[in-house]
Amino acid sequence: MESLQNHKFSTNLHKVLVFIFIFSLFLFPNETFAQKQKFVVMLDAGHGGHEPGNVGNGYREKNIALKVVLAIGKELANEKSIDVKYTRTKDVFIDLWKRGEIANKAKADLFVSVHCNAHTSNAYGTETFVLGLHANKQNFEVAKKENAVILLEDNYKERYKGFDPNSAESVLGLTLMQEENLDKSLALAHSVQKNFRGSLKRKDRGVKQAGFIVLHQTYMPSVLVELGFLTNKTEGRYLNSKKGQQQMAKAIAKAIKKYINQLKLNTISTDTDTVVVKNDDKKDDDVVVEEKEETKEEGDILFKIQIASSKKRIKTKSYNFKGLRNVERVKVGRYYKYYYGHSDDYQKTKASFAKAKKKGYKSAFIVAFKEGKKISLAEALK
Repeated sequence: MESLQNHKFSTNLHKVLVFIFIFSLFLFPNETFAQKQKFVVMLDAGHGGHEPGNVGNGYREKNIALKVVLAIGKELANEKSIDVKYTRTKDVFIDLWKRGEIANKAKADLFVSVHCNAHTSNAYGTETFVLGLHANKQNFEVAKKENAVILLEDNYKERYKGFDPNSAESVLGLTLMQEENLDKSLALAHSVQKNFRGSLKRKDRGVKQAGFIVLHQTYMPSVLVELGFLTNKTEGRYLNSKKGQQQMAKAIAKAIKKYINQLKLNTISTDTDTVVVKNDDKKDDDVVVEEKEETKEEGDILFKIQIASSKKRIKTKSYNFKGLRNVERVKVGRYYKYYYGHSDDYQKTKASFAKAKKKGYKSAFIVAFKEGKKISLAEALK
């Protein structure tokens, strides 16, 4: 009898505790749940400590980058839905690999690295980079300069497994882990440049792809912003001023807020809603039928080469793609991706990749699909 009463008491107590818990969720909002819903932005001020970055006209890149990053963070901190974190908040040197590790451990949703440019000429203007194969020698030179910081790190040969910042071949292997974040990184990069060009009237040197180690080390969409050239007297003076730093910071913060809002509205889409438009050069492009991607059998893996991504809907005729035939157009959200070399044989895909590169698609890269869904190339090759 006593045992039965204890059981009833335990059951009733459990019901009361559950009621109190549910009631408290409404009366006292749980901070843990709110925090989980926050969008984590990792801000990275380039260089620092004994590594000043470029010192054009006597200005120090490390100081300007830090001031701009802190100003960006101040702007973003006004948004309750954003959690701002930093790789450094003072003048200290942090290894490139450590910056990525900080972002990854914080489970950041976005990584933004800020730098200042330099050149032997009187070049000026802003440019924003995403990780990719350097499209030309100039892009490679910018990446090489930033990557050279690893030579100041302890045990860099072991940490980077023989990576040579002066070797173009070393850069080629940096893109695999970030390939699936490319479209999101590009969306943010274009927004940053648009703000620089529009409200600030800065010279727009464009969105570019290059092999930056600091971007490679992160697992989330990432961009590297070059604020301008300290070696240009006028631009260097502007970037070293409080007004210039505040204006550049606000432009970047505005782009980040827009990016986050686009994600909330699902206007930056993933590959889950992919629709493929298959091309037949013998037919008129207007009568090509859209169809969902199919695979031969469950578990099949298909490889393709992404040669372009654009908001423009381009006819998939060979004359639009430097003679490449059988190009597929894939609509993802507001963007169109253009694929070449559809095959379940990786070696054949590598041959097609080489052909695409030879045709001039220097920033092309191989992607993999399993059962119609995009997977990482590393997973596919297993």
